[in-house]
Amino acid sequence: MQITDIKFRHVPTYGKLRALVSVTFDGVLAVHDIKIIAGHDRLFLAMPSRRMPDGRFRDVAHPVGVALREELEQQVLDAYRTTFLQ
Repeated sequence: MQITDIKFRHVPTYGKLRALVSVTFDGVLAVHDIKIIAGHDRLFLAMPSRRMPDGRFRDVAHPVGVALREELEQQVLDAYRTTFLQ
């Protein structure tokens, strides 16, 4: 699967949330509401999730393998840094 588009939907100026992102794969599948979060020592991605009746959150969509997760994180964070931190 190839990432064919990355769009930044919301870029707040406060708090730990740095951006809400939509990513399109192979031009045919879009995943919305991926969050870029400022952690203690680095930025990381949080996949879209839904609050369950017991109060816990469960991912709505997420990469199953490590390779896709790493590629997704690298490309999204590179695009974020290029767009907003240059």
